[in-house]
Amino acid sequence: MRNIIPILVLFFSISLGAQTSVEQVNSVKLNGSREITVKLPASYAKNPERKYPLILVLDGEFLFSPFEGNLAYGNYWDDIPEVILVGISQNKKEERYDDSEFNPATGLPSGKGGAFFEFIGSELLPYLDQKYRVAPFRIIAGLDTTAGFINSFLYKDMPIFNGYISMSPELAKGMEDRIPQRLNAIKEPVFYYQATSDGDLKKFQTQIKALDQNIVAVKNPLLNYKFDDFKGASHYSLVLNAIPSALSQIFAVYRPISSLEYQEKIAILPSEHVKYLTDKYDVIEKSLGIKMNVRLNDFKAIEAAILKSGDFKGYEELAQISGQQYEKSMLYDYHMAMFHEKNGDIKKAIKFYQNAFMKEEIAGLTKDMMMNKAEDLKSKLPKKEKLKGGKAKDKEAEATTEEVAPTEEVVPTEAPVDPPTETPKEEKKPE
Repeated sequence: MRNIIPILVLFFSISLGAQTSVEQVNSVKLNGSREITVKLPASYAKNPERKYPLILVLDGEFLFSPFEGNLAYGNYWDDIPEVILVGISQNKKEERYDDSEFNPATGLPSGKGGAFFEFIGSELLPYLDQKYRVAPFRIIAGLDTTAGFINSFLYKDMPIFNGYISMSPELAKGMEDRIPQRLNAIKEPVFYYQATSDGDLKKFQTQIKALDQNIVAVKNPLLNYKFDDFKGASHYSLVLNAIPSALSQIFAVYRPISSLEYQEKIAILPSEHVKYLTDKYDVIEKSLGIKMNVRLNDFKAIEAAILKSGDFKGYEELAQISGQQYEKSMLYDYHMAMFHEKNGDIKKAIKFYQNAFMKEEIAGLTKDMMMNKAEDLKSKLPKKEKLKGGKAKDKEAEATTEEVAPTEEVVPTEAPVDPPTETPKEEKKPE
């Protein structure tokens, strides 16, 4: 029996780490195979229909782990979505340079670099798409030599990556001019990030800053660009600053509505608060390939703005969303009840509050709250006022209320309508 506990602990540990695997990908282009490390999201097995963005990291030996840690932390706070993280092994110093070989005259991949370029585009990505549920949003990242190499994918007529994380890139000939030209010509949204530091290699700094000036001049609205010049960081330590900055830039649209976003963008709107909400989630789907339900905290933010502005038709618009996405919960009936209550139709409001009582509790909405709201509104009806359906129907409704009413009196309360606050995500996020 003493040996059972260690065995169970070992089994449990293996189960926890089962989401990470090391695989060999056969390659005709490389005339051999290449090792990759794949980290699947924690929810991957539980959501067989869901697809996830892909982050492909070159120099996987030392860049995979810092990306993994930043992604886990950001996902805990729901600032970053779950992704499929893949690291390509380039475990020999000569190999990473061979993989990044380019033609000095053209600045384009050539020789072994050309083979590695083709391996990624025509072999590795199709392999990952076939084996895993990859969303149509891909990011590629690298450091110095490999960071310069990833820019080659911009030269394709139809770039196969949507985001580029270029940390202290060693740029091939002409890239300072060629990259801005390509970014100016793109027809689909692209996220482009690059970083250097005051402790970076001087020859790299000169090239990177020249490239930055040229990219800043690009006027393409489809380009989302960010540049960091870190202070007090070396060529290698700048990575620790660059990764979270790049992820924050690329996934900014994904974040829940914050207090700042509420105050600066939502609370000031006189109307169309629900349109702001739907537009936000449309951008998440179109930009990141992520289709998701509206977060409950985001519902509360819009509810607060509706109450503040007095544009109560927004509750009816919210109901159209909550009724589809949270159909078993009381959220739809609550939104409809609030719509009728604020517009003075007390009888309809009572009906929806009573309907809500029969649904699942959610986001601070409780059965006691719904029933007390209904009872409170009943007390405001004139004595001769009847619920729709006449006297018999009114008595029937009252009898039903008496059957299910709580035995102890509960003070009627409103659902939380304060502006959103940053709190850790719920363990079960809406899919």
